[in-house]
Amino acid sequence: MMENRLLHTPEGVRDLYGEEYLKKLSLQNVLYQKIKSYGYMDIMTPTFEFFDVYSKEIGTTPSKELYKFFDKENNTLVMRPDFTPSVARAAAKYFMENNQPARLCYLGNTFTNSSDLQGKLKEVTQIGAECIGDDSVEADAEMISLVIEALLKAGLSDFQVSIGAVEYFKGICESAGIMESVELELREQISNKNYFGTEEILTDCHLDSETRQQIIHVTELFGTEEILDDALKNAGNERSIRAVCRLKNLYEMLACYGFEKYVTFDFGMLSKYHYYTGIIFRAYTFGTGDAIVKGGRYDGLLQKFGKESPAIGFAIVIDQLMSAMMRQKIAMPVISNYIPVLYDQNSVKEAVVFAQKLRQDGYEVELIKEREGITWENRILPGKEKLIQKAYVLKDGREPVIVYPKADRKV
Repeated sequence: MMENRLLHTPEGVRDLYGEEYLKKLSLQNVLYQKIKSYGYMDIMTPTFEFFDVYSKEIGTTPSKELYKFFDKENNTLVMRPDFTPSVARAAAKYFMENNQPARLCYLGNTFTNSSDLQGKLKEVTQIGAECIGDDSVEADAEMISLVIEALLKAGLSDFQVSIGAVEYFKGICESAGIMESVELELREQISNKNYFGTEEILTDCHLDSETRQQIIHVTELFGTEEILDDALKNAGNERSIRAVCRLKNLYEMLACYGFEKYVTFDFGMLSKYHYYTGIIFRAYTFGTGDAIVKGGRYDGLLQKFGKESPAIGFAIVIDQLMSAMMRQKIAMPVISNYIPVLYDQNSVKEAVVFAQKLRQDGYEVELIKEREGITWENRILPGKEKLIQKAYVLKDGREPVIVYPKADRKV
């Protein structure tokens, strides 16, 4: 029984190999090259950090969803659930005196110990970018345009980037005199599209009917750019009005990039990450219930690490994107250079010389010794058979013979 258990992975994690893993690597490379084309510099942060980097005060993942452990000095450490606080900490450390925008990009895995993710991955791969030190609407537009370009480059055509504004909702709550704790409860209910829960909280607050209707109307403010005028009428305070005006400017900038058709607006989209302060956005497509991209502006986060600096960023969840692409039957081309070379006892030296020459030419060559009664096809490890570009056989010291010719085969 124990032996069988050791063969399985824990819930929420998985193994990848062969063709599927090559497809993931290929997709990662496509996304990475697109992000690099915008001038972003690579950064690698630790897989685990001190607990304080992801504490409640920072406004990130709830403590119960963190993978926590202790080191020998009894410090509480956390497997990163989210890259943004980690990158913010590093930026504050290494660019404390720098006032120029820092464009940083990353690739790695995140870990979330959430019990409500039945059947979903608890370890996922994310690739993302952060623009630190630029509070302009131009930076907002650059980030969203980069997301759209990356998804198009990956092969998606049918997707939407939904944009919200945290400041809009905060302005309404501030104007109504709603306490922060109640605001957080409302954010959770509205984010989950729980209208009954929203009304129940508002009833307990004893607000006047006009204010109640104003807040409830936030849940109905979603659609194309025409919804911005409706949001402006519903605002009723300067803070919320500024948020809508910024979205109008953002839409004009996205039109300059030529990407306005991929954008919608949703004022009821309020992230569980409380460090977001301005625009927030998510990208959705068919074939997955969750967002494939999450991002937003977090102008107060670096202050937690001692540096006053605005910032905006996003993360593409590669596993979600791959799942959607597979369900949409979007091909993920992988160029394979794998060549198996099979040889008998009389061709050992010739096989080694031949394999070395192919390797110097850039091929991935595996030497496989012949076994009596077993065909060359059955000597290939399961998962590698679809990756074969060519296969050679050497017998009795003679010249190699091609037994499986395929030229630059795409799988």
